[in-house]
Amino acid sequence: MARREPAGSLSDHVYLSLRTDLMSGRIPPGQRLGEERLADTYGVSRTPVREALARLLADGLVQRDVGGLFPYRPRIDELAGLYELRITLELQGIARVRADESLSHDPDVLGPELDRWYALRKENPEPDAGFVALDEQFHTVLLRSAGNRALSDALVNVNAKVRPVRMFDYLTPDRMSATIDEHISVAEFALDGKLDTAYDTLLAHISESREVVIERAEQALSLARMAWAIRD
Repeated sequence: MARREPAGSLSDHVYLSLRTDLMSGRIPPGQRLGEERLADTYGVSRTPVREALARLLADGLVQRDVGGLFPYRPRIDELAGLYELRITLELQGIARVRADESLSHDPDVLGPELDRWYALRKENPEPDAGFVALDEQFHTVLLRSAGNRALSDALVNVNAKVRPVRMFDYLTPDRMSATIDEHISVAEFALDGKLDTAYDTLLAHISESREVVIERAEQALSLARMAWAIRD
């Protein structure tokens, strides 16, 4: 008798495969995400496809439109404003420590996070859109270690809004390795009290991510417009 794969793991497999296809552009932006077609594509029943689509809808990588579910299409103007807010919040964490000699980044908070990124540098992980969760954690912990929880809570809200598009930043090995190295540098500078350098390094790091993400989001939006034009 053939071994049956647990439904949960099958759903996870479809979720990861579909997420990868969405992020890589293998699924055209204007293509309706029909359950039957996707089930045929991945060789499964419609149930794990339905579960995967529900998760991707919650992630923001899929949106509901007239006629069904479609790949997410970003709004560039909104994205630029959210990145501006993100930069303001994150730099304020370093700025407040720099302005008050009695303050410092808490090594009990930031130290374990830095160790996690040392380990990631040794592992050299493959490009993966899900890497954005680890990236968000680093930036949130860095900000929280500066001593103002309200700032880090605000950053969590901003991250949730830009997360679907920020996943575009982790599709190439060079962006993965650059992110790991830059995180380590920022954390080391902050813990060593080299706050001017930490500030400048963090600003350059987020600005580079912003440029990459907006460029790839514009490409995705352009492809979506072309697909919709052909469809109409």
